[in-house]
Amino acid sequence: MSNHRLSKKGRYIAWATAGAAVVAGAGISAQTSMAATTWPAQKTYTGRAFDTCAAPSLSAMKAWHGGLYGAAAVYVGGKNRGCSQPNLTASWVKSVSTVGWKLIPLYVGAQPPCQTSSNPEKLTASTAASLGATDGADAAAKASALGMKTGSPIYLDMESYDSTNTACNDAVLTYVRAFDKALHAKTYRAGFYGFTSSSAKAIATATDKTDLPGNLWYALWDKTNTTTTDWPWGSTQYTNHSRAHQYMVNSKETRNGYTITVDRDAWDAPVAITG
Repeated sequence: MSNHRLSKKGRYIAWATAGAAVVAGAGISAQTSMAATTWPAQKTYTGRAFDTCAAPSLSAMKAWHGGLYGAAAVYVGGKNRGCSQPNLTASWVKSVSTVGWKLIPLYVGAQPPCQTSSNPEKLTASTAASLGATDGADAAAKASALGMKTGSPIYLDMESYDSTNTACNDAVLTYVRAFDKALHAKTYRAGFYGFTSSSAKAIATATDKTDLPGNLWYALWDKTNTTTTDWPWGSTQYTNHSRAHQYMVNSKETRNGYTITVDRDAWDAPVAITG
């Protein structure tokens, strides 16, 4: 996220422009279309996680295991995904899961029409529903091909935009709902990554919760490892293991001879089912 699609400088500019354990069924209150389906039990991880642009090598993941982090986010797909993923294969997923890592699937879908940065795929009011459905189905297929089973979450990456622009915000919510419905149709849980000043705020404060994601990963770079004390919305929202917090970005770290630049995350939310 920090360097994963936009530069760190670009992310801060965009942000300022926008307004400066297994638990069954946790976090599904907003996911109304899930009600008719029998869902696999949710696999939850609570602890520190990291995300980085390209999935590290298996050797690096082995070297890093047992340290500060217990989970890693990986970019499973999306036309706006910023890095190639030579390491991210079904074999890699199986191997790092066997080592003990929990994995967090992330999909960089279409971005808002009012977003200032350029992207290979942008949504519009007229294409939001169809793009959301197509991208959601693609996200489920990509995760499945990697060995991430049904019941796993897929987190939709939505970068900063002017959420006070009503037309733009409405188009984003239409896209997100269509994306989530497509995930649910394939029995994948819906998650969302966004900024507390814009994209995550749009989800958390939407009046109509129908088909919105039940798990919210919020970017707030306050360097505080928590999902509670800096949670900016109602205390009853996204409870029961449904929150994650990206609290620091571009941290260059070396463990057992392997150096990776990562973003740090406090995690209390679902992760991929790989076993």
